[in-house]
Amino acid sequence: MQSTRTTTRRRSRAVLALGAVLVAASTGVLAPSPAAADPTTSAQVQALMRETAQQLTVIDEQLHEAELIVAAQQQAADAAAAQAAAAQQALDVFAPQIRAIAQSGFTGKTQSRVAAFLTSASAEELVQQMTTLDMIAAHTNDVVTEASLAQKAAQDAQTAADQAAAAARAGLEQLQAQKAEAEQKAAAYQADFARLSAAEQAALTTAVAGRSLQAPRNLPLPPGAAGAAIETALAQVGDRYVSGASGPDAFDCSGLTSYAYAAAGITLPRSSRAQSQIGTQVSRAELQPGDLVFYYTPISHVALYIGDGMIVHARTHGVPLSVTSVDQRGFRFGVRLG
Repeated sequence: MQSTRTTTRRRSRAVLALGAVLVAASTGVLAPSPAAADPTTSAQVQALMRETAQQLTVIDEQLHEAELIVAAQQQAADAAAAQAAAAQQALDVFAPQIRAIAQSGFTGKTQSRVAAFLTSASAEELVQQMTTLDMIAAHTNDVVTEASLAQKAAQDAQTAADQAAAAARAGLEQLQAQKAEAEQKAAAYQADFARLSAAEQAALTTAVAGRSLQAPRNLPLPPGAAGAAIETALAQVGDRYVSGASGPDAFDCSGLTSYAYAAAGITLPRSSRAQSQIGTQVSRAELQPGDLVFYYTPISHVALYIGDGMIVHARTHGVPLSVTSVDQRGFRFGVRLG
């Protein structure tokens, strides 16, 4: 008895470190939660691991959101760089004209007007030369003004491009740090999962992901994209769950739904929350095969409804892709595409 309790406590301490993981949604930074008392029973260990498994799905979802933000930042940086290059090209157009003005030594009217007065053979010629000088001066002033405006536009565009590039670099660095930390936490969870007995693993898997069901054979498939997506998803049953993976041999939840619908020619955003915001929202009673199904508040999990009250999904770390009941803890709603 003492040996069993000691083993349980040793296991629970490692699990506890995982159970302390929370994601600060406002900042996207992974942060610890307050520590709790050491669990002393197998049931308490499994409760902590269930909580940790759910928190890991939240972390995965936040990483996907961060990836989308970084991608948008990079797109903004690329667009700003293109605008800066275009602004510089516009400024370069004025370079020959500015050089010509500088080389001519024309800086005002006084000297040229005196020369015109001294060289004119008649009053009519003087008036004509004065008029020409006025036109040249006006044109020169216009060129200088336009060149000045173009130079300011180029400087402003370059400043904006530099700021956008810096934001993209900072976002990427933060994302990489968050990924590394999330990978460490997931690895620790998987190590604790591996130390559970087969019976404990089965119980935890059922608690976290629902009771695994036999993948149905000869399932009637709806026509079009929904049927193609279901067929593709079912072909992945048994594959590994890997955070950030989208096939062909490992998936996370939104990676699976994206992969399945990509086979049907439909591109989905790479985040369960983003996927929940497209299409038409439907209730549990209204679900049809091919609908996406979402779980938890905030949304951090997505599955594919295949009919007869069943879903296929990539649930969480340590649980292979499986078919389960749609009636999982945390059900929110379905979404019908198209």
